[in-house]
Amino acid sequence: MIRRMAFILLSAAAISFMTGCNYKQLVRQSDYDYGSRSADDPKMLGPKAYGTLSSNPYHHDNAFFEYSSVLSNKVSSLNGISTAIVMLTDKNAYAAITLDWTAVGTKGNTGTDEQNNTGTNSGTFNADNGSPYSDGRLHVSPYNSYYTVNDHHELSHELKQTIASVIREYVPNVQEVHISANMEFVNYFTEFAKEAWGGRSLTPWIDQFNTVVKYHFDGGTVMPEPITQRGPQNVPTDWQRRR
Repeated sequence: MIRRMAFILLSAAAISFMTGCNYKQLVRQSDYDYGSRSADDPKMLGPKAYGTLSSNPYHHDNAFFEYSSVLSNKVSSLNGISTAIVMLTDKNAYAAITLDWTAVGTKGNTGTDEQNNTGTNSGTFNADNGSPYSDGRLHVSPYNSYYTVNDHHELSHELKQTIASVIREYVPNVQEVHISANMEFVNYFTEFAKEAWGGRSLTPWIDQFNTVVKYHFDGGTVMPEPITQRGPQNVPTDWQRRR
């Protein structure tokens, strides 16, 4: 009887240990954790699926672009991501994302949070000046928004690899996948998406689109004016050179 009880206790302990290990492993392998860097994490396996993968100096000279509602929804459904706007071109895919707190390790340890959401506690929008008003033109802002990351290099490798894998599953022939959570990048992609949602052609926007992606992913020095400085009726005004 004593031996039987001892066996049962040892078996229960073993099952508990295995369950704990399996749970930890499952979390690391899931889209709840983008920071473990575990060797057995499938997100770390395989070749790099995002970013610049060739030496072609014209890889951001896209001939056209279109909004993909399917891919936008697929990427948005990943844990850690609040919203995603995915654009497909004749050669590449570009994803503008915002982050939430449904996953860990989505960004690096450097820098501070770009959003100040403390105004929600006092019924204001802008916690710095107490204003209750927001800029309706912006998808994300420094106040009461989901989270952005200024430099796309600060996004987790696992996060970007996961996003790129989802995109390549649906468009396997895409040459490169570029991903950013930069605030201005997200706001510009939202403006492009609004045109598509309204049933309007994106052809008039191709030059601005290429300028935006070159600025963020290819060291470009020219960027269309910020959304908040654009003219009425959503018409782009003169471009601004940033140094």
